[in-house]
Amino acid sequence: MILGTNSFLKPRPDADAALALAKCRLLEQMQSLAASLRDRGHGMAMTYSPKVFIPLTQLCRDVCHYCTFAKVPNKDQPIYLTSEQVLDIARAGARAGCREALFTLGDKPELRYEGAAKALAALGHTSTISYLAAMAELVQQETGLLPHLNAGVMTAQDLQKLRTVSVSQGLMLEGLAPSLCERGGPHYGSPDKNPAVRLEMIAAAGRLKIPFTSGILIGIGETRQERIRALLALRDLNDEYGHLQEIIIQNFRSKPGTKMADAPEPSLEELCWTIAAARIIFGAEVNIQAPPNLSPRSIRALIKSGINDLGGVSPVTPDHVNPEAPWPHLALLKREVELAGKMLVPRLPIYPRFVRQFEKWVDPRLHTAVQSLVDGSGLPRTDAWSPGADVVPPKMPDFPPASQLSFFLGSESYRLAQKAAEGRRLSEPEVARLFDLRDGEFHILCAMADELRLQVKGETVTYIPNCNINYTNICAYRCQFCAFSKGKTSDDLRGRPYNLRLAEIQHKAADAWDRGAGEVCLQGGIHPSYTGQTYLDICRTIKAARPQMHIHAFSPLEIRQGAETLGVPLRDYLTELKEAGLGSLPGTAAEILDDEVRRTLCPDKLTVAQWVEVMRVAHGVGLKSTATIMYGHIERPEHWARHLLLLRDLQEETGGFTEFVPLPFVHMEAPIYRRGKARPGPTFREAVLMHAVARLVLHPLIENIQGSWVKMGREGIRACLQAGVNDLGGTLMNESISRAAGAAHGQEMTPRELEAMIRAAGRVPAQRTTLYELSAPRSYVPASISCDVVDCA
Repeated sequence: MILGTNSFLKPRPDADAALALAKCRLLEQMQSLAASLRDRGHGMAMTYSPKVFIPLTQLCRDVCHYCTFAKVPNKDQPIYLTSEQVLDIARAGARAGCREALFTLGDKPELRYEGAAKALAALGHTSTISYLAAMAELVQQETGLLPHLNAGVMTAQDLQKLRTVSVSQGLMLEGLAPSLCERGGPHYGSPDKNPAVRLEMIAAAGRLKIPFTSGILIGIGETRQERIRALLALRDLNDEYGHLQEIIIQNFRSKPGTKMADAPEPSLEELCWTIAAARIIFGAEVNIQAPPNLSPRSIRALIKSGINDLGGVSPVTPDHVNPEAPWPHLALLKREVELAGKMLVPRLPIYPRFVRQFEKWVDPRLHTAVQSLVDGSGLPRTDAWSPGADVVPPKMPDFPPASQLSFFLGSESYRLAQKAAEGRRLSEPEVARLFDLRDGEFHILCAMADELRLQVKGETVTYIPNCNINYTNICAYRCQFCAFSKGKTSDDLRGRPYNLRLAEIQHKAADAWDRGAGEVCLQGGIHPSYTGQTYLDICRTIKAARPQMHIHAFSPLEIRQGAETLGVPLRDYLTELKEAGLGSLPGTAAEILDDEVRRTLCPDKLTVAQWVEVMRVAHGVGLKSTATIMYGHIERPEHWARHLLLLRDLQEETGGFTEFVPLPFVHMEAPIYRRGKARPGPTFREAVLMHAVARLVLHPLIENIQGSWVKMGREGIRACLQAGVNDLGGTLMNESISRAAGAAHGQEMTPRELEAMIRAAGRVPAQRTTLYELSAPRSYVPASISCDVVDCA
């Protein structure tokens, strides 16, 4: 058989071609094809789940001939772990950084052992499943660990009950060979090992939308063709329901004291052949796993054969199913993975694809628990940093080892980054792929972005002395991320409602000019009494007092609302604002330029088309604007990609954007977060990566990439200055929106402080105007009052 035939040029072989693999002896060719498929679907990532193993009971009604997990009743040993014992194990796991609580137990022991039924009754339960559900719920609520449940064969009703307290479940198919259940076979006398029964339960899990783990056990008497038939049966179920989040290829290990103690174990070659066959059969995207503790000296061989996952690894508990096989130390595992040209990445017990669709796959009672633990890709957050928090950000990753570097330099991700750096437009999936880079890949991408920054903007880092005037925090809109606006549902949020008089706005703007600000940035809520005339009056009032002050004001939402209330076309209204003194527009109200996200995040705000229309018209009448993104809440990397490409395309059309400003979501007081419906902002990796990817993707159309010191903090800005950033925005006298959302960083940073931060990063500071002309420094006096504590009407 030749692996290069048409059957294997397709995404997956059909059943006949897959069965023909049983005769293939070209292991190296199979491994090469399998590894290529794996790399196409998973890149450099080799995932694992930091877990704690909770053996709720080791009694089982089945008698598998290779198993040492199942025990018989012992009067000196309790049949079930108590709730205190369960919590002790779980808390130890949480302290060690685990995210998964793996509950593994025997099949329905109460049906075989009277003592098990009595023990359950004493615990207040009628079945093992009922007690398991209670313990899983307890662990999740008390420790935050996410339960994964391996509870044996169950009814659909049992599966549904456990779905409410777990994020994933599992049942190994093990095999389809009829001989396995016949007399002399390893499953003889074990009613729950009937393949038809197990396949039906796996199907039931699919119908119930349960993220599910399954796989096969090799070396227990089956043939290669029987293995393939088992894999095809699982593939058919996954094709129908899409619920199999991983396929485990587990090799039999003989154990003393069992009926199969002297049975031969499958060779490494046989294990690698089966892994490669599974990858070829399932294709690029499916997660293929092999337990590393069962082949501790051959991890690189497993990787070479096409796995992309190493399963659960516990720093706390042993593998109770294979107690003779300790988990490899994470440092050793990381080294083996790196020597194979991969990077070790932690995951949750629910895989990223299912996290990204958690409304479909996770019970609503667990949505908040999952949201709080993940990044935008669905992988776990690995540090405590969040935007605006007074937390030291994690250290930037080291430069990758040579084995990883050589792989990355030949990878699709590197080719895409190079393509972007050459000024060519990427597609949406290509941009999204860059947002998934981690560890050494992340380091290299940031370096590439910074090299491009050096070519385009040199070593200068600009900033502008400016003042923020947020003229009202009363707003008729109900943006779910906003902690600044005040209304009937926001009385418990920071601050009290206010509405500045025109005289107060004029006084603040004049005072800011006199203290050294060259720009006043004006934004606020959409007050029910405001019309388009209000914004015209604000501009004229400021210009009457300080004609030289640049007015940078009014988001596209305010512009559109102003035009509508006056009943005039956008172009006419923007022209009138320009004549009244408006100098440029902030590109806020963009949030995420995707209507799917906006329907949840800001349902009564502008649509994407309306935001783009305002910007297009503004640029057309000669008003420049910034462009922003507010990210790290409910959206995903594909939405970031869509947003960036929309800005790039609009800039190619109008040339009106002066800069791109990433604004990471500050979650602390945001209503959507307080209700458990959003992530706690982007991770530090994501926050820095947004600047780096933007530098590449927007090149050469938008030259200035700005970092927000209010949201990133001083140390965060230092990292951004190594990832493509060339501007730090304004000094922000009187900033209040980020602080209302819970940001701990100060409301103002003086030119002296900004310049010291820039020089500490080895760069050259320079003051600029709003439109990015260098300007001579003026005398600067720090602000002493804030707009949300003045006399307001």
